[in-house]
Amino acid sequence: MCQGLQGAAIIVTTAKRDYYEVLGIPRGADERAIKDAFRTGALKYHPDRNKEPGAEERFKEIAEAYAVLSDPKKRAEYDSAGFAGVAGFSPEDLFRGADFQSIFSDFGFGLGGDIFDRFFRQPRAAPPHGDDIEIDAVVPLETIATGGDAKIHFKRLVTCADCGGTGAKKGTAPHACPGCGGTGQKTRERREHGIFFRQSATCPDCHGRGTVIDHPCPRCRGDGQEQQEESLVVKVPAGADDGLVLRVPGKGYASRQQGEAPGDLLIVVRAAPDERLQRDGADLWHLHEIDIADAVLGGEISVPTLGGSILVRVPPGTQHNAQLRLRGKGLPRYGASGHGDLYVRMALKVPARLSSEERRLWEKLRELRHTPATRDP
Repeated sequence: MCQGLQGAAIIVTTAKRDYYEVLGIPRGADERAIKDAFRTGALKYHPDRNKEPGAEERFKEIAEAYAVLSDPKKRAEYDSAGFAGVAGFSPEDLFRGADFQSIFSDFGFGLGGDIFDRFFRQPRAAPPHGDDIEIDAVVPLETIATGGDAKIHFKRLVTCADCGGTGAKKGTAPHACPGCGGTGQKTRERREHGIFFRQSATCPDCHGRGTVIDHPCPRCRGDGQEQQEESLVVKVPAGADDGLVLRVPGKGYASRQQGEAPGDLLIVVRAAPDERLQRDGADLWHLHEIDIADAVLGGEISVPTLGGSILVRVPPGTQHNAQLRLRGKGLPRYGASGHGDLYVRMALKVPARLSSEERRLWEKLRELRHTPATRDP
């Protein structure tokens, strides 16, 4: 896509696709259509949501197309000269002024204000930190429908409050391991047939830490860390996809290296099982047992929705596994406008036991059904 990292120009290659094709819009598309197309494509391929191979490259392609087509000047130059019209822009200039923040500010995953820094600049080595923690937040469908708070309880390892992570009792300090000289490694050297061999292994005395503690901290027993129970409240956005990851910086495990930041807490949103409704993206499904008489003659049934039960008309002659579609009665579409639908699947309920009167009537009905002369033309 781009050559170099600092102030380099974009190179035209045969693999580069037309920006309008990338966004799936016609050349006469207006500003609203361009923004909507980017929003849909970016949400689908954003690496925080889509872990499939190639998703990040597709996201970068969509972002570049949006950066050009959303800027009237760049779009005019692209329309008149194609890729050559924007070849003079550095990558920084290409993305400057593109409004990414307002599009993604409410969606719970990180885009940040500067998409260029995250996805197009030379990646810098991330500062060392403790391990991340990943937990599920199981929330009811009602919370997903409206958005709301979810209380999370979790345990994590934090730096020991008494020893500050050294593992040594107050007033004492670890000292360099005499077995490895503080390196954490023991090296063995030998020469065979004129060839020099050097082997390194974890020091068995300090187990690779490079230090020895003579007087362990009684609180953490020399580990330098202790387990802590915590609770916090996170905001679940309306329509949150199943599997959406909410990141809470600094709430992961503490690092064993002093001065390093703790990891992050990754909260994976999951829809709680619901005996009334099953989720399929923004759509909901409900299985309804219908009496055979109601299926034949038609009638009204009560169907649960997230806003309460409603009466639904069943047409005469409804078949087993037939589906009724209630438009807009599903969940909000995450990252888009509108709601999904509620589908009601009919399960024909055949009576297992009959009274004598019911049996007589069913036998009479069967007789009528098998007599051609009695049927309507």
